Amino acid sequence: MIASGLGSGLSPFAPGTVGSLFTALCLLPSLGVAATIHWWAWSGAVCVAIWSAEEAGRRWGVADHPAIVIDEVVGLWLAVLIPLTLIPLPIEHGGWLLLGAFALFRVFDIAKPWPVSLLERSLPGGWGVVADDLMAGVMAGLCLTLSVIVLAAI
Repeated sequence: MIASGLGSGLSPFAPGTVGSLFTALCLLPSLGVAATIHWWAWSGAVCVAIWSAEEAGRRWGVADHPAIVIDEVVGLWLAVLIPLTLIPLPIEHGGWLLLGAFALFRVFDIAKPWPVSLLERSLPGGWGVVADDLMAGVMAGLCLTLSVIVLAAI
């Protein structure tokens, strides 16, 4: 249940996108919580993600089974945390921030540009499953942060 994002990864169509949508819906009501609390919770979630992805991959016989979406959970969460930390926005802009993070994260997660692809291939088990999504989250979060800064300057 943990690795599949409470079952969201069991979707027969685009389980990674459904898992990311599940994450976005879970994050939306908590956007007003202090970034420090998010960072602590996210750090714990990453540890759980690595463990659960490893365990699910072993049990299901496929290291990065499509139903494993806990990596999308921590990756998208990171994509939101970066701009939320670097450029705190009023809570009324949180929905737009989440939408932008969702879109950019899915692009980087699906396209897997370097170094996302490198991490996916080079790390074993749960580490590889989660690390590529964390890198996709970093890339999405930095692009979103830059976009918000540029749009605010216009």
